Amino acid sequence: MKQRLAQLIEQAGMEIPAHQQDQLIGYVEMLHKWNKAYNLTSVRDPQEMIIKHIMDSIVVSQHLEGSTFIDVGTGPGLPGIPLAIVNPDKSFTLLDSLGKRIRFIRQVIHELKIDNVTPVQSRVEDFQPEAGFDGVLSRAFASMNDMISWCHHLPAADGHFLALKGQVDQAEIDALPADCSVTDIKPLTVPGLEGQRHLVILAK
Repeated sequence: MKQRLAQLIEQAGMEIPAHQQDQLIGYVEMLHKWNKAYNLTSVRDPQEMIIKHIMDSIVVSQHLEGSTFIDVGTGPGLPGIPLAIVNPDKSFTLLDSLGKRIRFIRQVIHELKIDNVTPVQSRVEDFQPEAGFDGVLSRAFASMNDMISWCHHLPAADGHFLALKGQVDQAEIDALPADCSVTDIKPLTVPGLEGQRHLVILAK
């Protein structure tokens, strides 16, 4: 698994220190172990997790501007945990309404000694942060419109929404509220993953 991850990171043109790669593998091992009891992800095979969860998350890394991020509907910590591991200088709040997911994330933080993640169990509309975030991340929302309407209170004044999508649907962009605009669409290349991946960056 270690070799496979190192290979994929190289293919993606990224440089990630060995101890961070070890943490990423540790996360996959914990996800695989907990998944049997708690059903945290539909991906069962650790080799597949490396592509669909780890690589699919960390390729966003180069597009993170700012220092504070919130991952909304994080599930078992995706993309938040992999991004936090490879960006130890940035802070990540991981929000989910399900207790079992947040318990898993707490255990990951503890076992892998990740100190830049704050797990929060809450519905997104009920969560009131003390300060806005530079980036509001999600790969969980069905539509960007939902993301904007539920998370409108989360970005800082100059913060952005970062939506991880497969194909970009023009109808979805056209349906966005008037006070929100797409500032950029970044095609993402995920080694080993079939199909398109995009990061859509939005500002209010």
